[in-house]
Amino acid sequence: MIEFSKELSIQETNIPGLLILNLPVHQDPRGWFKENWQREKMVAAGMPDIGPVQNNISFNDEIGVTRGIHAEPWDKFVSLASGKIFGAWVDLREGETFGEVFTSELDASMAVFVPRGVANSFQTLESDTTYLYLVNDHWTQDVEYTYLNLADETVAIPWPIPLENALLSEKDATHPRIDAVIPMKPKKTLVLGANGQLGLALRKVMPDADFVTRAEFDITDHALYKNFPWKQYSTVINASAYTAVDAAETSEGRKAAWQANVTSVGWLAQVCAQNRLTMVHVSSDYVFDGTSTSLYEEDEDFSPLGVYGQTKAAADALVATVPQHYIVRTSWVIGEGNNFVRTMVLLAERGIKPSVVNNQIGRLTFTQDLAAGIQHLLSSKPAYGTYNLSNEGPASSWADIAAQVYELIGHNPADVTGVTTEEYFAGKEGIAPRPLWSMLDLSKIKSTGFIPASWEVRLREYLA
Repeated sequence: MIEFSKELSIQETNIPGLLILNLPVHQDPRGWFKENWQREKMVAAGMPDIGPVQNNISFNDEIGVTRGIHAEPWDKFVSLASGKIFGAWVDLREGETFGEVFTSELDASMAVFVPRGVANSFQTLESDTTYLYLVNDHWTQDVEYTYLNLADETVAIPWPIPLENALLSEKDATHPRIDAVIPMKPKKTLVLGANGQLGLALRKVMPDADFVTRAEFDITDHALYKNFPWKQYSTVINASAYTAVDAAETSEGRKAAWQANVTSVGWLAQVCAQNRLTMVHVSSDYVFDGTSTSLYEEDEDFSPLGVYGQTKAAADALVATVPQHYIVRTSWVIGEGNNFVRTMVLLAERGIKPSVVNNQIGRLTFTQDLAAGIQHLLSSKPAYGTYNLSNEGPASSWADIAAQVYELIGHNPADVTGVTTEEYFAGKEGIAPRPLWSMLDLSKIKSTGFIPASWEVRLREYLA
């Protein structure tokens, strides 16, 4: 008997991610009605937003029909239209819960969310049982499938009807025992732009990710997207960008900047949306004109001054269309390779007394903190959207920072002379406009539990 008119509720099981749903079923003299799949209500109740692409139905004539145990590389939403089953699920994912079993009887008032890599099986307890399942990827031959023998002695599923009296396929009866099953590996993170400053920092905090260089996958070559194995990944971090701010103002540079920072990002966004990947994209303080007198919040209207800033603003708008996205907006990045701090060290060691801009105000962002912040977002999974991320610390000019560099490495900070942006670039051609104020409000990312270090602390560590 179906238990009618229940409220929607979701229960966790001993298998991580495997959820039991109790569905409201409404009866009248004609029969009954239920909302078998209701995305908005179910996601609000705590179920992942799976994005079904295919609906499959298995009709079973007799009592004792037994199917499984199959683990596919996608999620399933299992329910019944008629009849009753004994369901059995086995965790075949790589990890501590490999081999864990959960069983339950199901009727039309219940459903089960089965995460990728958890094997699914059932035995009918009534004739004319109609078993339905939604999946969020299409079946193809070139992906990894994992199967387990129905009669495995180690797993020892307590089938209500002994398998020798049940109706099952020869194939299901001959799948390997669990000691021969290769656990399904989790989907991986893909990092594009692996040899840039951020890519090098991400290698240290995400050693299990796949790092792809521009030579291995040129994001500006659209032909490469078609055959790339996107289904192997859950997340794409785009650490690749055109960052030559002044060169972007030239005719050739403008085309290159738009190709790398906008057109290619649009292709990536499309791929991520189609494959339900989480997309992480790095934005810039250059999306603002720097005329603010307060900290820039994430939802501030775009007001870019130059071509580079325009391309970054356009990219942010494209990435925001991806259902699962994190836009990480940063400023004044310092990492491995050529950067402002290294330049100041070289000048000091050569005895040069530089003139440095003193009316552009912001905070440094060290790539170790930028990488750690990205890792934090992906592991803690706060709400998707845009997050400002720079180091903490006082608002400072480039001249202030240069003076600190000189002092920290044993040179006279008074050797650094401050000049305005206009004075510094006077008489030079092809110079892009810079925002004079680049202070980002860090409240949002702090609310997720990530507290960036002070840039002054990181600068001392960097120079040490």
